[in-house]
Amino acid sequence: MKSMHLKSFQEKTHKYKHADQMHKTHDNILKRNFSPSMPNQVWTGDVTYIRIKSGWCYLAVVLDLFARRVVGFAVSDSPDSMLTAKALQMAYQTRLRPSRVLFHSDQGTHYTSKAFAESVASCDGMIQSMSRKGNCWDNAPTERFFRSFKTEWMPKGGYEDIFEAKSAITDYIWGYYQTVRPHTFNNYLTPLETERRYFNKNLLSGVLN
Repeated sequence: MKSMHLKSFQEKTHKYKHADQMHKTHDNILKRNFSPSMPNQVWTGDVTYIRIKSGWCYLAVVLDLFARRVVGFAVSDSPDSMLTAKALQMAYQTRLRPSRVLFHSDQGTHYTSKAFAESVASCDGMIQSMSRKGNCWDNAPTERFFRSFKTEWMPKGGYEDIFEAKSAITDYIWGYYQTVRPHTFNNYLTPLETERRYFNKNLLSGVLN
């Protein structure tokens, strides 16, 4: 290679930043019980990287496990606690500030930090649960959502910039995933329709009783 004036070039792999101080982890309370009996019992959160022309941007989501509905999300150029807290607060506000939700995530620094703990503390009675270290199956439904987005919607080469990525993510979540895409967990109903049927059934039950 030297005689032919060739240089090796390898694409850089993605790596999250490591914490520079001790962060607080939590026990795995969820223990893969991925089928709550009603909405706003269990939310899960995770962060994934999205390729853009200049490198990467990051998507944080909050998933309500009852119908696998995305209730909060945020996009940023940094996978930090501000990103995950923004997704959590979106979920908390759009779901009308529910009480005593179990929030489950992995042990990433963006979930173990003091800043994220403060965001959790601002949600009425919210309890944190975390996957065992290095065990992605403890948060499988959220991982599956990311896989669905990347295989069904995201171009192989990624997006031009963070603005295009955010627009595409929003279109996927609100325009397709929630309202059009059938989900096997929901007996092939969409997350939105599954929740609608739950609330209609319980409203009718309340009237009849």
